[in-house]
Amino acid sequence: MKRRAGEREKELKKKKLLEELGESRLPYMTPADADFHQLWKTKYSKLVFRKSDTVPEELHQMVQESFLTLRKHDCFFQDLVRIKGKDFFTPVSRILIGNPGCTYKYLNTRLFTVPWPTEGYEIKYCSPQIHDACKALIKLNDYLHIEAVKALQGQNLLESKETEDTPVIDREQNFATSLREKGSVSQDQSSFCVPEDDFTSLNSRTSYNVTLLNYMDPLQMLYLKQEPYFGMGNMAVSWHHDENLVERSTVAVYSYSCEGSPAEETYDQKLQGRDPAVWHVGLKVAWDIETPGLAIPLHQGDFYLMLDDLNMTHQHCVLAGFSPRFSSTHRVADCSRGTLEYIFGQCELALQNLQTDSNSGALSLKSLETAVVKQVEEIHNEVEFEWLRQFWFQGKRYLKCTDWWLKPMAKLEEYWRKMETMSSLVLHEVRKKEQTEEQRNETISCFLLVLTERQRLRKEWTARCQSEAAESLPEDQKPECHPFWTNDECNMPLPYDLEEVIAHLQNLVQ
Repeated sequence: MKRRAGEREKELKKKKLLEELGESRLPYMTPADADFHQLWKTKYSKLVFRKSDTVPEELHQMVQESFLTLRKHDCFFQDLVRIKGKDFFTPVSRILIGNPGCTYKYLNTRLFTVPWPTEGYEIKYCSPQIHDACKALIKLNDYLHIEAVKALQGQNLLESKETEDTPVIDREQNFATSLREKGSVSQDQSSFCVPEDDFTSLNSRTSYNVTLLNYMDPLQMLYLKQEPYFGMGNMAVSWHHDENLVERSTVAVYSYSCEGSPAEETYDQKLQGRDPAVWHVGLKVAWDIETPGLAIPLHQGDFYLMLDDLNMTHQHCVLAGFSPRFSSTHRVADCSRGTLEYIFGQCELALQNLQTDSNSGALSLKSLETAVVKQVEEIHNEVEFEWLRQFWFQGKRYLKCTDWWLKPMAKLEEYWRKMETMSSLVLHEVRKKEQTEEQRNETISCFLLVLTERQRLRKEWTARCQSEAAESLPEDQKPECHPFWTNDECNMPLPYDLEEVIAHLQNLVQ
């Protein structure tokens, strides 16, 4: 409900902004404009840009080879996302790589990491080349972590001294520190004194646990949205705030456009505004029609950092050029509810209410307290709709890289089956009428709310699996009818008919 309310609020803001604009367009600047650097310094100072020649050539080579390898092995996928109750394919193809067991959710879609090589984890990749690609990306991750810490340290130093600074695009990092040990930062490594708490904060806000890789060839797209506020041209990614991040964490984006393509070389038209042949990142102050926007060209090997609260106060978009482009977008994903460790913990918490008779082996519930029943049934829904259905809706895509997720998903299925049994036991107990009428009605009302939501979501997921968009996917990407789903409608077989149960419970409380 909270997410839907947020979406409605954004739509209203967008509608109001477009109404205020009418047929006119807001001004924006590129590096060719005289006031560009002044605007950047005053309104976009938390965006830090680094040109490709600041990055070690060896790292460029490793990372760019990893992009091409993953593309060669068909590891990039267009996501079928959910926006305002409708399914859409993203124009950009993606793959999530990161810490084992991490996920990242955007536009109601949970992506599961292809784990990069991590000590203590046995990860079997489909080929040595995919292993090497993931290894290269963790090296880039470590490098960008160090650069982000240095940028934040520099920002803090400049703010504390209240000094004038050169434009961010040319800023030299004279406060450079030797941060080379797995991206870790300690007070000893700093060239100036920073309190220990600040170092902890810097680390937590720059310790990237995932990178979302993107690929798009604009010339293969039948249609791209036009940027609506400034007239910046074709958008690969619309205006947005990045979702599901640790608050005030830095986002780092490494860009690799395949420059020198025939389409790019033949475009030689003189124009005002941004060059449509070149990829750009666009920035604007969120829901503001006073401040001009920025369009910053992205060339092969450039990277930029969105520091501190920039992702909250500003919006950004990606403006398509003519050539194919890869990017690696490193994030501190908010994993408070998005790791295997978390969801396994939730399952174990739910199963604490299930007991087995030592003599007969019969299963029963320890408690029928409303709060306990509600907690267990909500965890049941979370496992089914935030994990199992999300994973299998994406077909067999992850097997292109690794089978790492199959074991944990099988374990989650076992937990889910036990929670289905627990739902049956709740139903059995309330039918026995052993509670007082008040307690029974309270339990039934609580149980009914969660079951009604479960039924609604099962119908929605069934429709999504059978949709025209899902059917148009290649066979290995179609929603997977896993053995614990029925083959005809990708729905889960139950020890009870959910619609009948809901109708029966509604009668009981009337």
